[in-house]
Amino acid sequence: MLANYERNTQVEIILLKNVTNLGALGDKVKVRSGYGRNYLVPGGFAVPATPENLKAFEERRAELERAAAEAKAAAEARKTQLDGMSLTIARKAGEEGRLFGSVGTADIASAMTESGTALDKSEVRLPSGPFRATGEYEVVLHLYAEVDATIKIDIVPED
Repeated sequence: MLANYERNTQVEIILLKNVTNLGALGDKVKVRSGYGRNYLVPGGFAVPATPENLKAFEERRAELERAAAEAKAAAEARKTQLDGMSLTIARKAGEEGRLFGSVGTADIASAMTESGTALDKSEVRLPSGPFRATGEYEVVLHLYAEVDATIKIDIVPED
């Protein structure tokens, strides 16, 4: 796989997919060897930047770019479907509106899926952490690189 296994060293890789905060498809970037070896290469996001892999990538570039364009188009279509949707989630709560527990990414994804729209919990972004009180919230869904949708979540006390 990656030739350089020493700690705290960097290796050059070729990205096969867009990776947030790293680069776009086809970019040749330097990353820490562990990040490349343990995450990017096994996950199919990248290959080591060897002369053979560079040649193979150039031969497959059109195919990979077409697949990325199709994935982005599908994400754009999902964005138009999801943008502005409202979702109500009922949870046990105390007198002051504090929840017994919380509403996190998995809860939002499963409630959305139950309502008839497929959503993966990895697509739900909660930068401030899970919700711990009743009320209305806006939640950002990260569907693809640079494709985000916003939905409204209304957390109400359970009867």
